[in-house]
Amino acid sequence: METVSSTSSASRRSLLDHDQNVIRDDILRLGSMANEQLQLAVKALRDRNLDLAHQVISGDERINQLRYKVEEECLTTIATQQPAAGDLRRIITAMHMSVEMERIADHASGIAGIVIRMGSEAPLKPLIDIPRMQAITSEMLEQALDAFVKMDVALARAIVVRDDEVDALYNQVLRELLTYMVQDKKSIARAMYLLWVAHNLERSADRVTNLCERVIFAVTGDLGDYKPPKQPKPEPKPETLNGGA
Repeated sequence: METVSSTSSASRRSLLDHDQNVIRDDILRLGSMANEQLQLAVKALRDRNLDLAHQVISGDERINQLRYKVEEECLTTIATQQPAAGDLRRIITAMHMSVEMERIADHASGIAGIVIRMGSEAPLKPLIDIPRMQAITSEMLEQALDAFVKMDVALARAIVVRDDEVDALYNQVLRELLTYMVQDKKSIARAMYLLWVAHNLERSADRVTNLCERVIFAVTGDLGDYKPPKQPKPEPKPETLNGGA
């Protein structure tokens, strides 16, 4: 009887490991697709490439479908394998991560939509800080996926702290664009376009911190906000603005 029981237990473990590997691979694919969408959206803005912007928007449905696939895989695994403790936390983490990454792709589509609305109109300012925001966010997302695969709490916590870099750039863009709008009301529309792009990138970075918080939960069982308290934002001072959108 012990031999039969041991064989049955090993078989169940093998099936659960297989299901979790499938989920992990789809999470990595989803994260890669969302990251590519974000990169292409900002490239479309930088190059004034409307065709690329339309490509980003049309690609959003594939990401939606993959998110639903991951959710179904997670629910099916929970129902059929009845995982417990760490296994269950990892599966729940994957399910929540799929939602966050689909939202990041939505933010990319939002940027692409702004590019289309801008049409052939040139941006108000040379793009400096916005590409930096995207580059940092994309790097954070890549690292968050690595932390998920390795279940690395230290890496996840380090990524969360990097969100402050994106926040600082966003605040810089905001201050500068507000200055433009105050000085020249004709610039308001073009400033708002860039402000909404920056907002989508800042929210994308926030989504990445949510991914990291879920990784920490998967390992420790603790779920919370691991970002350090934000410092009070300085009042906008036009004379100190040295950056660019």
